[in-house]
Amino acid sequence: MAVATPPRSATQTAHSMTVRGLKPFYGKRLAVQALDLDVRPNQILALIGPSGCGKSTVLRCLNRMHELIPYAHAEGEVKLDDINIYAPGVDPTLVRRKIGMVFQLPIALRTRNIYENVAVGLRLGGVKNKAELDARVEKALRDANLWDEVKDKLELSGMALSGGQQQRLSIARTIAVEPDVILFDEPCSALDPISTLKIEELLLSLRQRYTIVIVTHNMQQAARISDRTAVFMVEKTDDIPIGVLVEEGPTEQIFSNPKDPRTEDYITGRVG
Repeated sequence: MAVATPPRSATQTAHSMTVRGLKPFYGKRLAVQALDLDVRPNQILALIGPSGCGKSTVLRCLNRMHELIPYAHAEGEVKLDDINIYAPGVDPTLVRRKIGMVFQLPIALRTRNIYENVAVGLRLGGVKNKAELDARVEKALRDANLWDEVKDKLELSGMALSGGQQQRLSIARTIAVEPDVILFDEPCSALDPISTLKIEELLLSLRQRYTIVIVTHNMQQAARISDRTAVFMVEKTDDIPIGVLVEEGPTEQIFSNPKDPRTEDYITGRVG
């Protein structure tokens, strides 16, 4: 799988993902029932559900980060466009460059300044020319709506930024390498309402160029920003909890007229 490095056009079509028969395991324990799911281009797909239902596990399977957990592995097929990222010979490191991830807590690399926080992925990808690095770091910071706030202090530690700014710095670092898909694992859970609003506005802007999957515990957030929503629940098999996808569809339909009573129970707060 080749890694694309040229900057992405503002009108470039985003990419799709197709999940078929995905089964994540922790050791021998199946964490989520065999999953079929479509991630549509230039849309935001929200994964919601109660704690322990497997939504973050599924998210990590989408770029092969799940297997970084000791004794964890996944079976099934996950296609980025027409390439199965779990096929023999596919390099997981390259997969993770094509399918970027932003985590729950802002990650500002402690030993690097703001500039190097963004440039680190570009350098690992082989970009050495200083002028190109400068241009792509600035573009990523602009695309993350952070440039005007940090342009005069790029040499400061990323740890000097507020939590919301650090999260936007994490997003800038992710989009600097021009991934095809961006995964977000509860990116606003540690942020205040104003910072959360900025991140949501940013995601809606990024959707014009990227395909996005977000895990969120905030149902109002899912309703505000996502195009489609997948609802996961916890079931028990022989008293062993297992995650299951109970419903997926347009967000408006999921929240106004769900097909599965378990979805209605969850979004109305009767279970959770």
